[in-house]
Amino acid sequence: MQEISVTRSTNLKAKPADESALGFGRLFTDHMFIMDYVEGQGWKDARIVPYEPFAMDPAAMVLHYGQAIFEGMKCYRRADGGLQLFRPTDNLARMTRSAQRMGMPALDEETALEGLKQLIAIEADWVPHRDGTSLYIRPTMISMDVGLGVHASKTYRFFIILSPVGAYYKEGLKPVSIYVEDEYVRAVRGGVGFTKCAGNYAASILAGDIAEKKGFSQVLWLDGVEQKYVEEVGSMNMMFAYGNTIKTPMLNGSILPGITRDSILKLARQLGYETVEGRLDIHEIFEDAKSGKMTEAFGTGTAAVISPVGSLCMKDERVVLGDGGIGTLSQKLYDTLTGIQYGRLEDKNGWILKLS
Repeated sequence: MQEISVTRSTNLKAKPADESALGFGRLFTDHMFIMDYVEGQGWKDARIVPYEPFAMDPAAMVLHYGQAIFEGMKCYRRADGGLQLFRPTDNLARMTRSAQRMGMPALDEETALEGLKQLIAIEADWVPHRDGTSLYIRPTMISMDVGLGVHASKTYRFFIILSPVGAYYKEGLKPVSIYVEDEYVRAVRGGVGFTKCAGNYAASILAGDIAEKKGFSQVLWLDGVEQKYVEEVGSMNMMFAYGNTIKTPMLNGSILPGITRDSILKLARQLGYETVEGRLDIHEIFEDAKSGKMTEAFGTGTAAVISPVGSLCMKDERVVLGDGGIGTLSQKLYDTLTGIQYGRLEDKNGWILKLS
């Protein structure tokens, strides 16, 4: 592990006075963590420095060929004032898997975690106190070579920025409406769908804008070959409840192996539910929703944890899931996982890393 140098900012920002108005990803803390990679030398120059813009050459390869990956995680404040992270080593390990698929170097995960811990220690006062709020953590890796030519860069930059964020649901869980995208595709098996690379999100923007203009919250993506099997929703994995059974698309290389997805499946089994991972035909999903066989559906992800789905629409057909409200399973899983994340419930799986 590298030594980490620290340069403190001399121009500190005012902390937000109203935590109920934080929103998401609009405000950033005073410092950031950076380390650089040079082929033949490895990762070096680990440092915490004041938050400020990067100087970047217009021919920087990341701007032209898209070697950019990132992660998303949170730091939570417990009722006793202490701080903790949820499965940070799993996020960093996933980042290394993303890097390898994108032709980028494996992350120095040990130094990255230590850098994150030291960064949060410096920025501890930025972690909000209000229930449901947190400090969002965005680790990112980008290529830094200057030049035009499609090949892997020889230099990279890894950095972590922090942002205090508000509760995703200010008034409790709220069901969302989802539009099934049957024209555009996001990813195919053998591609980069399982990575958290910038290009995956760029590919989703147009369909998301179209769905929003039609009055829907997010897009449900289908497989890129037959365009009939459920994949994922925007930045979330999808799950469907059939009484005591939870069904979710299997990991086949075209969808993100979500940390929250994995956590929910494990918690569900520990709570006595059966979980099934397989191929889910969207037409069968619609039929099961109409017949009542499917009792509820929800998305899972870092930002929302659980996002209940009230209705699905494909072409001109709309189906309401359950009674259109919050399902009892969605609420139970949300309460259980957030209880662990905020220290209200016991962590029996070794997921929590206490910082203070």
